[in-house]
Amino acid sequence: MNSQLFNKKDLIAYFIVAAIGASLQLLVGTLLQEWFLVTYEQALFAGYVASFFVGFYLTKLFAFNAKNSAKTRREIAKFTLVSIISCIITVYGSSLLYSVSVDMLQSYIITIPSSTKEVNVNKLVAHTGGMGLSFISNYILHKQFTFRNTGFYDKLKRLLNL
Repeated sequence: MNSQLFNKKDLIAYFIVAAIGASLQLLVGTLLQEWFLVTYEQALFAGYVASFFVGFYLTKLFAFNAKNSAKTRREIAKFTLVSIISCIITVYGSSLLYSVSVDMLQSYIITIPSSTKEVNVNKLVAHTGGMGLSFISNYILHKQFTFRNTGFYDKLKRLLNL
């Protein structure tokens, strides 16, 4: 692939931003499952939505040199489209990985030492795997589409008569 696509500076900055978003996703999803009667997929979705807002601003500020861009509305629209794809990958990819892991390996739950907190390893690994797949697609799409002038936003505005 193009060496500009995977330049070290953008990749490191985006990885740090994504790690913050992933941490927020894990925190929100874990707390929701622990405190409320929500399914694994619902918790993944809520965690993703919570990290969406933080992710946009952090990505704009610290990754892809877009902080001084005057095209925030355009970037939000494009970021939302990419995030919908990413959400599908994260939620359903994680759910699929979880189901496969339980079917093949059974459920594996550990208790954190010196604690009563139980961790479902299958869910944790599946969620991390789904976020990893999402990270790859997000990085490429945000770098090549969201924070770049592609003409898509202008075409979409004309199509919607805005």
